[in-house]
Amino acid sequence: MTLSTRRQAKRAARREARRALPLWRRLLPTWRITLGTLTALLLLAVGAFAVLYVIVPVPDPNAHATAQNNIYLYADGTTEIARTGAVNRTDVTIEQIPLPTQQAVVSAEDRTFYQNRGIDLRGMARAGWNTLLGKGMQGGSTITQQYVKNYYLTQDQTFERKGRELFIALKVDQQRSKNEILAGYLNSSYFGRGAYGIQSAAHAYYGVDVSQLTLGQGAYLASLLQAPSLYDVRTATPANREKALARWNYALDGMVQLGFLTSADRTATTFPEPIDPQPATGLAGQAGYLVGVADDYLISSGTIDAATLKAGGWRITTTFDKPRQDAFVKAVQSELTSELDPKARPATDTDVRVAGASVEPATGRVIAVYGGPDYAKQPFNDALRQDNQIGSTFKPVDLAAGLIAQHSVDGRPITTETRYDGTSERPVTGGPTPYAPPNEDDVDYGNITLRYAMVKSVNSVYAQEGVDAGLGRVRDTAVKLGIPDSVRGMDPANTSMTLGTATPSALDLAGAYATLANHGQAHTPWSVQKLERVNPGGAIDVPKMPDHKATDAVGRTVADSVTDVLRDVVSPRGTGAAALDLGRPAAGKTGTTDANLSAWFAGYTPELTTTVGLFRENPKTHAKEPLAGTAGLTRVNGGAFPTRIWTDYMTAALNGTPTQQFDLQTGRGDQGPDTWTPTAAPSTSTSPTSTPSTATTGAPAPTAPSHAPSAPAATEQPGPDAPSPQNPQPTPSQEQPTPSTRPTPTRPARPSNPPTATTGPTGTATAPAQ
Repeated sequence: MTLSTRRQAKRAARREARRALPLWRRLLPTWRITLGTLTALLLLAVGAFAVLYVIVPVPDPNAHATAQNNIYLYADGTTEIARTGAVNRTDVTIEQIPLPTQQAVVSAEDRTFYQNRGIDLRGMARAGWNTLLGKGMQGGSTITQQYVKNYYLTQDQTFERKGRELFIALKVDQQRSKNEILAGYLNSSYFGRGAYGIQSAAHAYYGVDVSQLTLGQGAYLASLLQAPSLYDVRTATPANREKALARWNYALDGMVQLGFLTSADRTATTFPEPIDPQPATGLAGQAGYLVGVADDYLISSGTIDAATLKAGGWRITTTFDKPRQDAFVKAVQSELTSELDPKARPATDTDVRVAGASVEPATGRVIAVYGGPDYAKQPFNDALRQDNQIGSTFKPVDLAAGLIAQHSVDGRPITTETRYDGTSERPVTGGPTPYAPPNEDDVDYGNITLRYAMVKSVNSVYAQEGVDAGLGRVRDTAVKLGIPDSVRGMDPANTSMTLGTATPSALDLAGAYATLANHGQAHTPWSVQKLERVNPGGAIDVPKMPDHKATDAVGRTVADSVTDVLRDVVSPRGTGAAALDLGRPAAGKTGTTDANLSAWFAGYTPELTTTVGLFRENPKTHAKEPLAGTAGLTRVNGGAFPTRIWTDYMTAALNGTPTQQFDLQTGRGDQGPDTWTPTAAPSTSTSPTSTPSTATTGAPAPTAPSHAPSAPAATEQPGPDAPSPQNPQPTPSQEQPTPSTRPTPTRPARPSNPPTATTGPTGTATAPAQ
């Protein structure tokens, strides 16, 4: 019998034997069929797995996983101002996360992390079996799989998502290091309390940076990953608190088991109670204003563009000093808000607004700003707005321009002691448009020096002096000092520019005055000292910050001469007399605009410059409203609330710092530091002359043109001892001629509308339309 015949006989015998079996037994496959089928299925599965591994790509990160907030910090680099963005997350590198915290996470979540290839088949099988036994849904996912789910996929509980998770995890494990995967997992995981990522969790639960986490704290954050909301021991039920503590102990015990922690250190570790949940750090209060100033600086300086900033993830350390910022808010509340009574005076004590800024002259650092009472209620930042005229705070610019020119239109020099005719409504000669500004309360001062005219804020004098210096030069000087050339009201074609129709912001004005305080060296105010962002891959973006080198704006002699004059404004005879309560050497200038639409005080000590502006605005139409009647006062001048707020703030801001004297070089022989004493009015002749006086300049007196219609002018309140119809001087001063008042019925009616930077029908400046 051949081999083939024997095989056929064996098969026939098996068939006969199978036919003899009961029906139920014949229905079962033979072991050969079973083995063949299983082999085929295995080969098919391996093939399918290989195909799926190839075709399932690693997708781009989902939008939620990459979304981060911007964190704004005070100058100390630790105190938080605000967080912006929809997702509370700030990525950090693996090096920033303490090693014990990393090890606690591995011990709690995936003890085979450093050995597995991205998935743990045994863990998955165990989790599946426990699920079938009714022990609850268990995932058995590795840290890599959880990272893939958080970063690339969604939280959907579907077989399709779970399958993709497995293949992507395998690929990610091959493409990235374990440290990169662990950092990605910790940056993308949710820890409760609205905190995404380990950095936000460290702040939310312990109020510290992630780098400062202790062993116990890191282990607790690791235990939160299993059930973030349930395991928050500050809000958990007693039963869930016990579960949270058990999970914490599980993490620590795992660290001992894996060799990360000694038994002695484990025993010595006690549970670290987290802090109570804190309200989200939003933009309420002053935060929104500070964030606005910082963002404006970053974008306007070209450090980053708006889209990049909005993308989030930035840690922004500002220049704002929290104690001084708080002092600014307190000063406004104590010196102004407490005086207002909206119920008793609804027509005048509502919609009163304050704009303020404080700058360090030597560096240009913005120390504090006041943009409003509460960003949540008033989201418009008044510290940055450029639509309020600054009035007589512009007069130091006129004086500086005249000192730079060193001559008037007829070739004679202009100094701080040059004499001008202080007659109210004296027509300005040589200007491009007719202008005859009245003095406050229509006071005639006669023949006075530029110094005295600054002390009393005499409009008729500085309107003429600005023209004599050259309106183009005045504008150029303003820009060099720090007033943006784009603001309205600085058109040399309008004579009224000399009295402050310009509309810089409070921060702009602080920068300009800081230049005077810094002896003519200008710094553009800056509000961000450090900017950085951690990218998902661990790389750190650190954009180059602008240089803050000073530029030569005006000569030191010019700047110091202006400061010397402004010191006299802060004296018993000056309009800024209220600032004497500071008790330190100070210089400054008050400003009040026509129709009492705004009031200002801009002043400085050798170490700090601050501006304060006050105005009223209709909340619906945004039209400016007069300050007259505010707090029951007939008129609100720069020497009132603005100076009081300035003094209160500066007192607190400089408290505990050594008193510094002004070190002035005015060209008058005083090259060293000055001792702080109010400067007496210069000795003058008692016979008034036309402007300028030949007694000082040797220039012939110009002939005044015929009386032209008056444009609205910046006005100013005389100081406490200033002569006025309400406060006449009984005895003429030997240093200055006695001012007098004159009847006004024959003068043209003044326009009711405020001045603007555009030319009106008569060629004079008119107020900005609101």
